[in-house]
Amino acid sequence: MAGEVLPTGYDELLENFKSRIRTARVQAALSVNRELVLLYWHIGKEILQKQEQEGWGTKVIDRLARDLAREFPEMKGFSPRNLKYMRAFAEAWPDEQIVQDVLAQITWYHNITLLEKVKDPPERLWYVEQTIEHGWSRNVLLHQIESKLYERQGKAITNFEQTLPAPQSDLARSLLKDPYVFDFLSLGPEVQERDLERALLNHLRDFLLELGKGFAFVGKQYRLDVGGEEFSIDLLFYQLRLRCFVVIDLKIGEFKPEYAGKMNFYLSAVDDLLRHPDDRPSIGLILCKRQNRLVAEYAFRDMNKPMGVATYRLTEALPADLQEHLPSIEELQKELGYGG
Repeated sequence: MAGEVLPTGYDELLENFKSRIRTARVQAALSVNRELVLLYWHIGKEILQKQEQEGWGTKVIDRLARDLAREFPEMKGFSPRNLKYMRAFAEAWPDEQIVQDVLAQITWYHNITLLEKVKDPPERLWYVEQTIEHGWSRNVLLHQIESKLYERQGKAITNFEQTLPAPQSDLARSLLKDPYVFDFLSLGPEVQERDLERALLNHLRDFLLELGKGFAFVGKQYRLDVGGEEFSIDLLFYQLRLRCFVVIDLKIGEFKPEYAGKMNFYLSAVDDLLRHPDDRPSIGLILCKRQNRLVAEYAFRDMNKPMGVATYRLTEALPADLQEHLPSIEELQKELGYGG
């Protein structure tokens, strides 16, 4: 009521209650999901056993669907199609302990997506673990599968083993990938480095998703004053998991050995001018259109700063008969953030 005098500490108590209620709601939702996934696994296991041991056919599944729907009309999960998913789920994951400890942490729809899209068991389990760790929605999970993240993760060429202590070098290497997929951009073959930079920043949310968990954007064309001269870093990030700055240098062509020397200079300057005493050594990532692995390894071999090189992939060119649907110059300028 207006004008009512509240006792001391009321606001704090109210916020405490709100926080507890929100937490309880989340835990309740997770608990319901866990029980549902376990229920579906047990149903699938029973169907699988009956079919294997007693030769039950698919018509029995249709009958089960009708009978279960009649008994539990408020539950929408007992269609013939979903019962077949339950069977496939139990067949794909015969170990109940994994279902309890891992798979029950993601939704049934996540599990269906993995059944449909990923056939290799270790790869499928890797995506489950990544989904739990990063909190991916089903759409994000689908995007990561379609972009073949499993095959790309940790594949960048680096000198981390020589320049970082073991725990950090392993984590740093696992966070870099090759290639990076920038298929959310609409850029032509004549794109310049500054165009690529602008486009990535105009799609910063997608760019951060592709970089991975823990990357926080610090600045573009970040200026450093060294000995009275100004130098600009293309993109500067901070990696929360590694507790270090990450310098990204964008190149539109093939990797060249001199890029490593330039990156070494940037990292020395960042460590001297920006790095906090509690931060770990800064890391560099050179993104190129193409690279020669041996040339990159030679270029990094005697560098004392941790750095890596990876390629990136833009949207594939359209066939000739679809060229008319490409954006106009004006539309492209707008996409890249140029003023009129």
